[in-house]
Amino acid sequence: MAEISEIKGAMEIEADHEECPIKQVELTVPKTDDPTTPVLTFRMWVLGLGSCIILSFVNQFFWYRSQPLTVTSISAQIAVVPLGHLMAKKLSTRKFFEGTRWEFTLNPGPFNIKEHVLITIFANSGAGTVYAAHILTSVKIYYQRKLTFIPALFIMITTQVLGFGWAGIFRKYLVEPGEMWWPSNLVQVSLFRALHEREKRPKGGTTRTQYFLLVMICSFAYYILPGYLFTMLSSFSWICWLGSKSVLVQQLGSGLSGFGIGAVGFDWATISSYLGSPLASPWFATANVAVGFFLIMYVMTPLCYWLNVYNAKNFPLYSNGLYTATGQEYKILEIINSKFHLDRDAYAKHGAVHMSTFFAMTYGLGFATLSATVVHVLLFSGSDLWKQSKMAFGARRKMDIHTRLMKTYKSVPMWWFLVILVANIAAIIFACEYYNAALQLRWWGVLLACAIAFFFTLPIGIISATTNQQPGLNVITEYIIGYLYPERPVANMCFKVYGYISMAQALTFLADFKLGHYMKIPPRSMFMAQVVGTVVAVFVYLGTAWWMMDAVPNLCAADNGPWRCPQDSVFFNASVIWGLVGPRRIFGNLGEYGNVNWFFLGGAVAPLVVWIFHRAFPSKTWIGLVHMPIMLGSTAMMPPASAVNYTSWIIVGFLSGYVLFRHRTEWWKRYNYVLSGGLDAGTAFMTLLIFFGLGFWNVGLLWWGSNPDNQEGCPLASCPTAKGIVVDGCPVF
Repeated sequence: MAEISEIKGAMEIEADHEECPIKQVELTVPKTDDPTTPVLTFRMWVLGLGSCIILSFVNQFFWYRSQPLTVTSISAQIAVVPLGHLMAKKLSTRKFFEGTRWEFTLNPGPFNIKEHVLITIFANSGAGTVYAAHILTSVKIYYQRKLTFIPALFIMITTQVLGFGWAGIFRKYLVEPGEMWWPSNLVQVSLFRALHEREKRPKGGTTRTQYFLLVMICSFAYYILPGYLFTMLSSFSWICWLGSKSVLVQQLGSGLSGFGIGAVGFDWATISSYLGSPLASPWFATANVAVGFFLIMYVMTPLCYWLNVYNAKNFPLYSNGLYTATGQEYKILEIINSKFHLDRDAYAKHGAVHMSTFFAMTYGLGFATLSATVVHVLLFSGSDLWKQSKMAFGARRKMDIHTRLMKTYKSVPMWWFLVILVANIAAIIFACEYYNAALQLRWWGVLLACAIAFFFTLPIGIISATTNQQPGLNVITEYIIGYLYPERPVANMCFKVYGYISMAQALTFLADFKLGHYMKIPPRSMFMAQVVGTVVAVFVYLGTAWWMMDAVPNLCAADNGPWRCPQDSVFFNASVIWGLVGPRRIFGNLGEYGNVNWFFLGGAVAPLVVWIFHRAFPSKTWIGLVHMPIMLGSTAMMPPASAVNYTSWIIVGFLSGYVLFRHRTEWWKRYNYVLSGGLDAGTAFMTLLIFFGLGFWNVGLLWWGSNPDNQEGCPLASCPTAKGIVVDGCPVF
């Protein structure tokens, strides 16, 4: 014990003289540690598993809503504090098996910050959605086919756990270096400190705990307006009022179905729902998203639409739907044969699948983002990666203070991760071969998906760890398997979740590892919490989804007001485009969208141009902050995200990341991330109260400012404008 105290004291003294390479981390994360703090306590397991189960149920429940809500782990992070202190006060301090290696007690002392962090890691497992649930919804509801419980369980659990393997392989590159700072973690670090550290209230101000409570109470009280009484505040599209019968005016002004000019969301859920909290985004990343969004939404999209590229005027300006050439909804079930493959004769009879030009361009931008990611990381981070690779294999490497403090604890052996990786791949291959009639994917597809995830985890991880933005692999995985194994929609969906989501899960685990790194949690305890939380969450998500498909009539139907499942709809339509019909008939030589493939080349060239200018004009430091993968992928969440989500997010991100960070640094340091946590918590609590207190009992409020069928007052924004196209509720030109 004395030895640990000496190490701790030496590290704290040295920490006082060492700054972190990232200013935000230096201002936010404490540089001290007490290795004697109990972590794996009884109350940690009870509150952690409880948080995981509750959040898993609630998030899968809300996933199907027309306005989906993700209740983040911050809600649990707040809620467990009084429970933790209550358990510390009431539980017995008696020691069991005293004097043996199995000695333990239900109450090791005061509720501490490290227990709280592990409880939040459990909550993160429940807050992060199980993406493979989309497969279940698509097959059982949209395709109306049979998928039994066991193969569904195999898909969901192996998808989630496979990411541990990639996380273990790349943790030396994405967790230990101080430059890999994972911005979103600083929100939780600030909140932990606010909830546990005693501080003196500044004269005329508040402590961080007081400020958090004030923000949470105000956010909770305010959200009754956009959440129930005046829902139009979620997308305040006032320009639509200037032309109640004009399609053009409503296309320009609609924040949900148009360009969103002048549209603002006075609603934290609107602001943070798809891009995360703007308060956690560094300003250079926010600026890149803003520039990319402006160029795509206000330059590329109107040019394509009004020049009628790909018959854009036959379809809505902004939509993720699939249409016939005359703008009517495409009847997908009529082009599927008994083997769950494409019926080529029926497809020839119904004609080619069409989509809005904006939807087609988002796929092109996905191509560009992918190639830009690889080239950008090679040009701007290649030399650093090479140096880190050499250091990782035996050479002496420089460690920041947090990495050195973590050396007190035993690390997780690499073989733990490799065992999970190999066992998962074997289980996936078994499931895909044994249940091939249901899953359609073959063994070679599993190995190819794993190779793609392995290749892209590092470059996308670097971008995510430094910018808080994460380019996705969904498009490239769909594209590859769509060409290699066409006309099999379930195979396409399975390949996507193994190639894309296993990588995304790896980055989630790495972000959690970094949170534990900042909070000095023993790595093996962190690993245990992640594994157990992930497995428990899968069972709860699957059980909830299975139950809701039986409990909610007409779930995901287009006319089922509160249960339209917008995110499942996007996933299903993607499976039709890439899996059932196949990219060759849409983006290849048999389709009309072939020119979209040129985006691959454009994406590769774009960061090269930036790099050349950066080298040619080294004194212009702003050039190095131009991040093409973020800029090109800025609208990756559209659809289902809409213009108002972006405009509102950018405004708040500018005020926080630029104005306050530069001109009110002390305020930003003290309150910025606490503000984000308070807004999240207050909004989440009121949303749950509204649903279970009013929505569950169908107690609605119908008036001009709160109409679910015309939420923002822009009903004509989604109308086609080509001559002769007839759509219900729209004028005919």
